[in-house]
Amino acid sequence: MEQPIKKTVIIHTDHPLAMTGFGKNAKNILEYLYKTGKYNLVNLAVGYVDGSPELNRTPWETIGTIQPQKMEALKNQNDPKNWDGISRMAGYGMFALDEAINKIKPDVYIGIQDIWGLDFSLQKPWFDKISCALWTTLDSLPILDKGVDAAKKAKNFWSWADFATKALHGMGHKHVKTVRGSLDTADFYRLDKDKRNILRENFNISPKTFVIGFVFRNQLRKSVGNLIKGFKMFKQANPSTDAKLLLHTHWNEGWAIPKFLKEYDVAQSDVLTTYICRNCRKYEVKPFSEHEVNCKFCNSQKSQVTTGPGFGITESQLNEVYNLMDVYVHPFTSGGQEIPIQEAKLTELITLVTNYSCGEDSCEDSAGSLPLEWSEYREPDTQFIKATTSPNSISKQLTKVFNMKPETKKELGKKGRKWVIENFSIEVIGKFLEDFIDNSPKLKDYSCLAPEKFDTNPYYEMPEIKDDEEWINHLYTKILDRKSVDEEGVKHWMSRINKDLTRPQIEQYFRQVAFKTIQEQKAGGIKFEDFLNEKDKGRVLVVMPEHEKDIYAITSLFESIKKRYPEYALYVSTQPQHRAIIDGNPFVNGWIQYNQIMDNILWLEGKADHKGYFNVAYLPHIQTQRVWTYPHNGEDKFDFNLK
Repeated sequence: MEQPIKKTVIIHTDHPLAMTGFGKNAKNILEYLYKTGKYNLVNLAVGYVDGSPELNRTPWETIGTIQPQKMEALKNQNDPKNWDGISRMAGYGMFALDEAINKIKPDVYIGIQDIWGLDFSLQKPWFDKISCALWTTLDSLPILDKGVDAAKKAKNFWSWADFATKALHGMGHKHVKTVRGSLDTADFYRLDKDKRNILRENFNISPKTFVIGFVFRNQLRKSVGNLIKGFKMFKQANPSTDAKLLLHTHWNEGWAIPKFLKEYDVAQSDVLTTYICRNCRKYEVKPFSEHEVNCKFCNSQKSQVTTGPGFGITESQLNEVYNLMDVYVHPFTSGGQEIPIQEAKLTELITLVTNYSCGEDSCEDSAGSLPLEWSEYREPDTQFIKATTSPNSISKQLTKVFNMKPETKKELGKKGRKWVIENFSIEVIGKFLEDFIDNSPKLKDYSCLAPEKFDTNPYYEMPEIKDDEEWINHLYTKILDRKSVDEEGVKHWMSRINKDLTRPQIEQYFRQVAFKTIQEQKAGGIKFEDFLNEKDKGRVLVVMPEHEKDIYAITSLFESIKKRYPEYALYVSTQPQHRAIIDGNPFVNGWIQYNQIMDNILWLEGKADHKGYFNVAYLPHIQTQRVWTYPHNGEDKFDFNLK
């Protein structure tokens, strides 16, 4: 019997070996899909250098999003001021994605990342040609504009948390689904009482000690101070109780936890943490003293460190850490899923969770949690609603768990584990993905995946157009070469032009987009070289974007420059409204419209593999218009006195 042709699937997300929530999810779903034997799987691994040895450790093909040679070319071709943003998006796969699609020719594309690491895929010409899904984390209300726009455009839009799905449904986007980040439920489970007692004995923790746990990345959105204050209040309300706070985190990043302990008068001996040895890899739970300590197992000096995302314990060891706890507390400002909450539930711990963002999901009746009260504050700039968890609520709920009957604890713990298995297990999430892929059509004509070409013209000379909407449409059609105008885009720019942007600022943005499109396409479109005479024996460039007085002033230098470089053609770059000042000058061979990338002299004159376009480039505007270097308090002394 003839075997069916396998569908090819690109999973665009973190590498399965990355110690991140996306990495754990990637490991789970890729293993599940691989074991079906039904698909050709490819992982486009976010943030990994293509060709790295670790990419060969998976049974499926793995491609890194970072390609060093292309990154160097991008760096040479872009304004250094914009490089951090460009580099970050390159790490997410903005530039590697088209090449992967064209090379792999997938039938299905699934992007799994924060929305800003995915939304660029919506603009790709292939996005609606194959079966595509965006599976993302949204952590605050109001929903990020990028998330709302993506939900509008993507036929398959999946949120990790139900609270975000409900919010998008309320906006009319009823197609949005909740698809949880997957967990390997076999990794986390309740150990029997004897094993838990042995674990405690190994770490000098009394069986009678009430251990309150928090497993977290030490980020500012984790409400560590609120928890420590709530722990202090609990100790004051229950003075005879031997209670310890176990903070499984990295103490050398994020919050300065020792300062919180001092501020709230909590003894460091009451705060446990997890150390792991860089040398022997054994771990230990004990009171925090400092980030690096000596290892009692191998006697190495300063080799034990608090656990973190770059170097941590195994899932089996983490399961033991959860089993040291009597209750789990997770206070936070917001989050996309917060995987430690589900891991704690799988070990049948009662979880105390901030009842906001994805915490709302964990506080539903069937989840076996006790909700923590919170107050609203707003994040600067974004105006997102964020939660500050009530320390008083933490103390009250801890007291409730402490006084709870054993049978009630057991019942709530089993309820929480059941909820996680039904909603987050590999089997449930994997089956959902399997059905999605199986129900997706196999592509018959792969030519549609070839990158769309735009004949963009970043140097197009705009005519005088009085009407703003007509002017914006002209930018789209003439500079970006869009055959159909983006109506939402026009609305956006119409609102900006009447509020906070001028026409020159908007025009400059469109020219930058056009220029980057040319770079990405690497072929077709108008290139910078098209504005230079290929017969030139050499070239000199003078850049002075504005203003009239400065441009008039530099014209006095042109004769001298031509005498110094008689064989070379002289080009001058200004903003288009100042071109008339240059036209007709007998020493100038050509005018070029200014682009911000011209502030980068290495792009103009060349560096490494980039040959450059000019032998000599003068950028006097940098010192006269960007960074002043000549005032000297008016105390300049001259070598020649002509009086």
